[in-house]
Amino acid sequence: MSAPKAPRRVADAARLLPVLGLALLIAPDLLLSGAAGKGATAPWLLYLFGALFILVVLAFLVARSFLRTPPGDET
Repeated sequence: MSAPKAPRRVADAARLLPVLGLALLIAPDLLLSGAAGKGATAPWLLYLFGALFILVVLAFLVARSFLRTPPGDET
């Protein structure tokens, strides 16, 4: 019963990935813009590259699962 839903869930995950990226990259800046003083560039850069790394890994996993779905099963 879960087999027909699998391609749809992968497509939903692919659609949700840009929204997750927007939340990961924009929300911390909006929430903490006044709290971070001068000299806080290094933690922000570490967070930025960490978030980008997570997004790349998630995009790789979603793309790999797209390859596993049989053609014509994208309903």
